[in-house]
Amino acid sequence: MKALAASSIGQYEKSVRALGDYYRTVELGLGACFRESDPAAPVVIRKGQTDAGAIGAVVFGSDQGLVGQFNDVVADFAVKTLAALPGKPEVWAVGERVQARLADAGVPLIGLFAVPNSVQAITPLVGQIQIESEARRAKGEYARLYIFHNRPMSGALYEPVSQRLLPLDAPWQQGLAKAPWPTKVLPEVMGRGTGTLRALIREYLFISLFRACAESLASENASRLAAMERADKNIDELLETLHGTFHRIRQAGIDEELFDVISGFEALKSNVACLKP
Repeated sequence: MKALAASSIGQYEKSVRALGDYYRTVELGLGACFRESDPAAPVVIRKGQTDAGAIGAVVFGSDQGLVGQFNDVVADFAVKTLAALPGKPEVWAVGERVQARLADAGVPLIGLFAVPNSVQAITPLVGQIQIESEARRAKGEYARLYIFHNRPMSGALYEPVSQRLLPLDAPWQQGLAKAPWPTKVLPEVMGRGTGTLRALIREYLFISLFRACAESLASENASRLAAMERADKNIDELLETLHGTFHRIRQAGIDEELFDVISGFEALKSNVACLKP
């Protein structure tokens, strides 16, 4: 398990670094589109829905153990965050372990997805999440969608984070439109603005889910690797303690036998002295 975590963490960390740059590029593209158009575009909320309606949520966890408090941390964070929001949550769990934690907390669960075992397997998972969540949203079951996952930090540390994925409302659009462009040359949107905007929004939704999954996997493997290293250290310390205890017991046995021999010799010597005329 330790070797598997050590071999897997590299690909996930590399993917996370690449996704950070690409995510920033997509945001810049969206900001350019919103600056050229009306930043107060229609809000993505279905008819009859209100801000206090049902809340869709995706919580990324793990299928396997030996990850310390990884699932407890993200599950507790999701439960507290959803409890503070108006509306009834409907949660998809990514991973059997986090599903069990959410079920114990009384969170309504509507689906379970398996955790990918490689970077290549993240794309099919994201596609499944998008299809199922969009099918429910199209029926008007919820207007807001949140994602929860652990984000890697320095070393083996991680922190639980959340992101509101939907709706793509006016404040979100205005925030991107006001973001400064990194150079003095302002961009120009090629082709039809609506088509470009739709393509960038699709990419934004996809990459947000992809990045959340990749960061969760990087955190999971880092946590598992740290847990295995702690286990190795504990085993070494236990072996050292057991070796010390064995040597003390063995030495105590040898000392006891020597004392018995000496005591017997002294007793025999005394008896012989008493028998002399």
